Amino acid sequence: MSDLATLHCKPGYAAMTAADIVAHLQEAIGWLLDEGSIAKTFHFADYHRTMAFVNAVAWIAHREDHHPDIAFGYDRCTVRFNTHSVSGISLNDFICAAKVDALNR
Repeated sequence: MSDLATLHCKPGYAAMTAADIVAHLQEAIGWLLDEGSIAKTFHFADYHRTMAFVNAVAWIAHREDHHPDIAFGYDRCTVRFNTHSVSGISLNDFICAAKVDALNR
């Protein structure tokens, strides 16, 4: 999964097969398949740290031009990726998931 963090999102990736998604999820620790998306919840000590993480995820999304759904509260943030243009999950979702995971190391 960490190798994916070095890649950049690009248009044209097709929707992944179920087998490809399962294989990538085995490498994406904590990410789950949830209603046609990959999702992970991150936990933090306080609101300030949560918001710093949300803003960092927003920066990644901006740089990669691949935008997740983000839900957050005082001490947690759930990030959910899918690729609307292919109506499914593409390699771009796993690239961004790897970049988000790199923030939390």
